[in-house]
Amino acid sequence: MNKVFIVGRLTRAPEARTTPTGVSVTTFSVAVNRRQNREETDFINVVAWRGLADICGKYLVQGQRVAVVGELRTRNYEGKDGIKRYVTEVQADDVEFLDRPTGTGNSQYGGGGSYQANPQGGSSSQDNVDDIFSQEMGDVLIDDEDLPF
Repeated sequence: MNKVFIVGRLTRAPEARTTPTGVSVTTFSVAVNRRQNREETDFINVVAWRGLADICGKYLVQGQRVAVVGELRTRNYEGKDGIKRYVTEVQADDVEFLDRPTGTGNSQYGGGGSYQANPQGGSSSQDNVDDIFSQEMGDVLIDDEDLPF
């Protein structure tokens, strides 16, 4: 059985793109602390495809906590310099957003980390981010205490 469960924080903004055949793919990296030694961290590359890729590319931001479930995949390719390279990554089957985005690092929420649906006034930019996130994601957010691990 090949099943991977990781919980950590995004180390950078996700990179969303489309393959030449029109399939969405998003890649991101998750920093995961080791259980035995919290001072050691692993940086794990994650790949999401199709609809999950669209959601991850649209809503994930650097520093956000996520839980990823998927399969460990290894692939290789030949670089432009002729050297064979190996890549190990998690192909995501499910990504749970464990906290709300703060708006940093994602242009959807504005260059300075804020989203303004109504620039003339009204609610705060964080309220707008919360409203947008709630409309799309519903009640999938959980507290740390609710995690079984």
